[in-house]
Amino acid sequence: MYKKVILIGLVLLIAASLVGCGGVAAAQALAPSTQTETTSQTTPRTISVNGNGKVELKPDMASIYIGVHTEGPDAVEAVSSNNEKTQAVIDALIELGVAEEDIQTTNFSIYPQQRYDPQGQPTGEIIYMVDNTVFVKVRDLDSIGAVLDSAVKAGANSINGISFDVEDKSAALSEARAAAVDDAAKQAQELADAAGVEVGQVLSISTTGVTYPPTPIYGKGGGAMAEAAVSVPVSPGQMTITVDVYVVYEIQ
Repeated sequence: MYKKVILIGLVLLIAASLVGCGGVAAAQALAPSTQTETTSQTTPRTISVNGNGKVELKPDMASIYIGVHTEGPDAVEAVSSNNEKTQAVIDALIELGVAEEDIQTTNFSIYPQQRYDPQGQPTGEIIYMVDNTVFVKVRDLDSIGAVLDSAVKAGANSINGISFDVEDKSAALSEARAAAVDDAAKQAQELADAAGVEVGQVLSISTTGVTYPPTPIYGKGGGAMAEAAVSVPVSPGQMTITVDVYVVYEIQ
């Protein structure tokens, strides 16, 4: 009787072990299928494109660097002469309608310079160089020629450059962004048609760059160049704002 009980217990233990192994095997058999299904759900097929949008607009303002350079053997006199001429330039600009808040001093410097004879030897004479430069915004583009002419006549002898811009570019930027997105959508549709698939929803979109035209420079240099800048007609031309976007679409 005792041996019979032990035998029955062993049979039950073996049966339990087989059932446990079967459960593990079943779980292992299902695991790869479940993992594959999850992976396919988290990695959708996509189409990635770069869209480009451009908008042409006409400048409505100009920026000019106007300077006065003076020099002399006495620092105080050189500075006094420079101050007088610079103030005359500013007064002339204001008289032409340039607002005071559109005239900003960007540089003032004074430095000594040794004089040399024709043989390259120092003479012992010191000359003081004084420079004063103002940054001027001109909002009436038709008056640029008059501004340059008046500034030079008032004492300006350095015009470092003229750049054109648009004061409020927000509307143009919005238009360029919309054009860039439309361009991206067109490209995505063309790719999908070629591949025989359907374009789905936008998964991500980002701006990759906004560019403006290079700044034109006129009359860069000293007094003679300033006179040349006055005699040459100034044309603002056109500006181009470019926006690039990167868009990822889902493939349906």
